Amino acid sequence: MSSCLGLSVCLLVIGGCAAGREAAKTSTSPRPFVHELEDPCDYHILLTGKPQTCGMRSGRVRLVSGKSIGLHNTKGNEELLVFLSGSGVAQIGEDTRLQVGAGKVAYIPPQTAHDIVNTGTTPLVYVFCVAPLNPTPEVP
Repeated sequence: MSSCLGLSVCLLVIGGCAAGREAAKTSTSPRPFVHELEDPCDYHILLTGKPQTCGMRSGRVRLVSGKSIGLHNTKGNEELLVFLSGSGVAQIGEDTRLQVGAGKVAYIPPQTAHDIVNTGTTPLVYVFCVAPLNPTPEVP
């Protein structure tokens, strides 16, 4: 097994995202925190959504050579993948294949089927952040 990443994710979650500044004063509001990425598991949950955040979920994935996360759909969410090590392919829908790996970031729009496959010889490690799609209010 490879050594732990020894990295920290500093997640500054602004309290009361949807409810306004008053919600930041309640005990159920999201709070800033730092989370260690030392967990040796292949799938490590970082953010669970409400009430920990305003709806964002996140985790760290470690795929060994030749493995994939499995085809799944973002549904009503958008997703950001931050690749920390390794190399692979992001399969987006049926026709699009994008090279991913250390130092790269991938964005997956809502309602998009996708899979991540480790095509390299070392573990492919990435952090995913999934956020619910909220329509931007129209400006009058």
